[in-house]
Amino acid sequence: MISKAASNTVALVSWATVAVLVFDGFLSGILSVFFLPTYVGSVQFPISAVLGGIANVALVLAARKVAERPIWVASPLIGWFVAVVLCLFGGPGNDVLLLADWRTMLLIVAGAGPAGVLLFMFRMKAITASVRADPHSGARPRSSSGSAVR
Repeated sequence: MISKAASNTVALVSWATVAVLVFDGFLSGILSVFFLPTYVGSVQFPISAVLGGIANVALVLAARKVAERPIWVASPLIGWFVAVVLCLFGGPGNDVLLLADWRTMLLIVAGAGPAGVLLFMFRMKAITASVRADPHSGARPRSSSGSAVR
């Protein structure tokens, strides 16, 4: 059996790992925005939107290994989203990193979409597992008159 000190150490390491993953999500969001206006020749090629989505999926999967609560599993994606939203605001010289452009929408959809779908799948799997474990937890016996409340 694990002692209380060892349990506290494991919890501290888990919290530190989630904190690093949130920072990585924030950094991934900043880098996705910086490399969004990439060109290949004379053609716009926003590959950073796709790479941001791949990075977010990897960060969510890593967070799921160390965290149990859904909010902590989603925290790297929240860090990424905060970075992208901060880049939407103007800076001190009124310079804006993200314009009202199709690439911005692509960044948000391709960057957050796959990780969001993954989080949704994790949540649905947990809900269906809990329903299978106790299928009658929400069922209440009804009275003979047909009303649940007297």
